[in-house]
Amino acid sequence: MKALAARRHHRHAPIVLLLLALLATGALYAVAMPSSADAADAATDANDIAAGDKLFQANCATCHGPSAEGTSSAPSLIGVGAAAVDFQVGTGRMPLAMSGPQAQAKPPQFDAEQTAQLAAYVASLGAGPSIPTAEQVDPSKGDSANGMALFRTNCAMCHNAVGAGGALSEGKYAPSLQETTPTHLYEAMLTGPQSMPVFNNANLTSEEKRDIIAYVALQSEPSPGGINLGSLGPVSEGLWVWVVGMGLLIGAAVWIGAKSS
Repeated sequence: MKALAARRHHRHAPIVLLLLALLATGALYAVAMPSSADAADAATDANDIAAGDKLFQANCATCHGPSAEGTSSAPSLIGVGAAAVDFQVGTGRMPLAMSGPQAQAKPPQFDAEQTAQLAAYVASLGAGPSIPTAEQVDPSKGDSANGMALFRTNCAMCHNAVGAGGALSEGKYAPSLQETTPTHLYEAMLTGPQSMPVFNNANLTSEEKRDIIAYVALQSEPSPGGINLGSLGPVSEGLWVWVVGMGLLIGAAVWIGAKSS
């Protein structure tokens, strides 16, 4: 016991304890300190937000308000998330060209980098749906058969059974989906733009959304049956039968009658 007490009160003990404390502090700092990559990402995010703020003030604040709080002309963007901005701006629907029953898709005004900056700025205002990853929207990883069943249950009544689009009430319409990118398809389901309902993960899981994207991707391929007649279903097919088919039959009957007389 006397030997142990002597070692505890040794004159070098404070130095040893100080070195141990410094080593422990350095180890904790190394673990807790963000990596250089994380710091670079944070700096990039801050730069994107600042650039997005400038773009927003120059192009969007007139309608949505300088703080995106909304006005009588346009809704608040606080909490809508990056996915909504990427969809609306990336499809050219925003900035709005003119007032009407709904915003129409057109060539986008901003490039991909500017769109990402606007999305980063709006996302910084409040939590909301984020832009999906490449894996989430990869059609090759989806089940198109399950996607067909899900699409016909949830989407076909507006967008047509093959995503060709269709008319709605009061001048609105469900657009064709056959040239929409997989990312924008996912974002539309996630955010519910305009007349479209929101399909969050409680309605359709991320995997089910990818299955729907896989099914829609098939519709842009050539029809195995030949002419698809606009993919408008029985209306165009029935018109073809009556105008062309019946016309040929009537013409044949007249020709046969003329020959017999």
